[in-house]
Amino acid sequence: MFFDFDRYDLTPEGRLVVEQAAKSFRESGYARIELNGYTDLAGTQEYNMKLSQRRATTVAEYLAHLGVPRPAMSVMWHGKEHPRVPTADGVRAPQNRRVEIVTP
Repeated sequence: MFFDFDRYDLTPEGRLVVEQAAKSFRESGYARIELNGYTDLAGTQEYNMKLSQRRATTVAEYLAHLGVPRPAMSVMWHGKEHPRVPTADGVRAPQNRRVEIVTP
């Protein structure tokens, strides 16, 4: 799911993605969910690490609210690392502002 620039609150579309992930977790019996937070390449690495952490934590909190146990979640943040769309440093690319939900 994607985030607006410099934001970590869930959009209505983001809420739907998290709700579907919670439903899939309950129905499939997955034991683990990985949440990986990212930012675009605008801003400093230090700032973006904190922002990507806030994004991943927001998703984890909503999943927990929907009944996914916190011990089942692995929450990680990567800041500017591993952009989905490679860009030059400083570029605001919407697809890089994301949290990936993975069920290993």
